Amino acid sequence: MKKIKIDHIARIEGHMGFIGHIMANNITKARLEVLEGARLIEGLLLDRNYDEAPIITSRICGLCPTIHNITSIKAMEAALNIKPDENTKTLRKILLLAQIIQGHALHFFFLSAGDFLGIKNDLELIKRYPDLSKKTILIRDFANRLIEIIAGRAIHPLTPCVGGFRKLPDQKNLNKLMQNYNDILLSSSELTRFFAQLDYTNFSRETEYIALSNPDEYAIYNGDIKTSARKLIPESEFIKDVREIQKPYAVVKRSEYHGEPFMVGALARINLNQNKLNNLSKRLIAESPIRFPSFNSMHNVFAQTIETVHAIEEIKILLEKINFKKIILNPKIKLHAGKGVGVAEAPRGTLYHSYELDNKGKILNADVITPTAQFLANLEEDLKVLLGKTHDKAKIKTLIRAYDPCISCATH
Repeated sequence: MKKIKIDHIARIEGHMGFIGHIMANNITKARLEVLEGARLIEGLLLDRNYDEAPIITSRICGLCPTIHNITSIKAMEAALNIKPDENTKTLRKILLLAQIIQGHALHFFFLSAGDFLGIKNDLELIKRYPDLSKKTILIRDFANRLIEIIAGRAIHPLTPCVGGFRKLPDQKNLNKLMQNYNDILLSSSELTRFFAQLDYTNFSRETEYIALSNPDEYAIYNGDIKTSARKLIPESEFIKDVREIQKPYAVVKRSEYHGEPFMVGALARINLNQNKLNNLSKRLIAESPIRFPSFNSMHNVFAQTIETVHAIEEIKILLEKINFKKIILNPKIKLHAGKGVGVAEAPRGTLYHSYELDNKGKILNADVITPTAQFLANLEEDLKVLLGKTHDKAKIKTLIRAYDPCISCATH
C-alpha cells in the first residue's frame, strides 16, 4: 500500500492536512484532516438574547465576519417575522458584495495564483508580478474601506442590526471612495484576463452544484436554493435536506444533500446563475477559453475573479438606487417565540444560520452550516479522482487550495 501524507496545507485559512492510501491502484482513502479544535459557538449562543447572535457569530471568522453577521440577522428576522425595507436590504447587499471582493481577491491572487504559476513563495509572486500585486491590494482595500464606512469597521461589523441599522454611513466618505471606482473595475478586469489564461490542469468530475438563485438578480442575499438539476427549493426548506455527518475521527462535520456530496462557492454560483451576471463579467467569460458550466473544480479560482468584477459593477448600481433616508434606524423589536432560517452567499459558498427563540427572545437552539463544512466531502471525492491520475503532492495542494477552505468557519 502506498501512503501519501501532507501534514500541513499552507496558504489556506487555518490548519489542515491530507492523507491518501492507494492499494493495487485503487484509492482506498482520501481524507482531509482538520488540525484545529471545535470552538462550540452554537453552544455559546444558547440562552443568550436574540440580538447577541449576530455579534457573536461574526467572530466565527476574521475573513468573512460580515456575512455571518448579516445571515444571523436574517435568521432572527425570520424568527420574529420582521420584514426589513428594500433600502435596508440593498445596503446589506452592498456589504455582502464587498465581503466577496475582499475574500476573493485575497484567495485568487495571494493564496492560489502561485500554484498555477509554479511559484511556491508569496514574496517571489509579488516580486515577479508587482503590478498585479498592487492592483489586488487596491481592490481589497476598496472592499475593506467600503465595509468600514457602512458597517463601522472592516472586521466584526457594528452598525447592522435586526430590523435595520444602528447608524447610516457617511455619504461623503462613500462618494470619496467611489471616485476610484473606474480604476478598481479596470484593475479587476485585468486580473480576470490574466487568470483566464492560466493552466488549470485537465481535471473534471461531475457533481451537484448548489447556490442561491433569484430570477431578478445574481443572488447573494435572497432567493431560493438552486441545484444542478435546476430544482428550486425555498431557503427555509432546503436546510431540512442537508444532512450534517460527524465522523468519529473528524472535528468538522461533512454535509450531504440527499446522501450525496455537493459543491458550493463561486464555481457553483456561476455554473447555476451566470445569466444574471453584469455585462462586463459576461463579456470577460466570453473572451476567456473557459466555459461554464465547468466540472473542473480548479476553475473555482477563475470564477472568483469573474465574481469580483461582477460585485464591483453591482456595488455602483446599488449605491445609485438606494434611498438612505428610508432606512430604519434602531428599530423597536416586538419579541415572541419563533423559528427562523437565514441564508446568504459567503465568498466560499452558501451560509445557513438557523435559530429557535422563546417568547422573551432567548435562543433555545442554534445551528450554523458553513460553506467549508458543506464542500469538504465533495473535495475529498475530487481528491480520489485526482489521486487516480497523479500522486504529486503539489497537485493535491493545488486542488485543495482552489476550493478556498476556511477552517475557522468549519470548526465553529
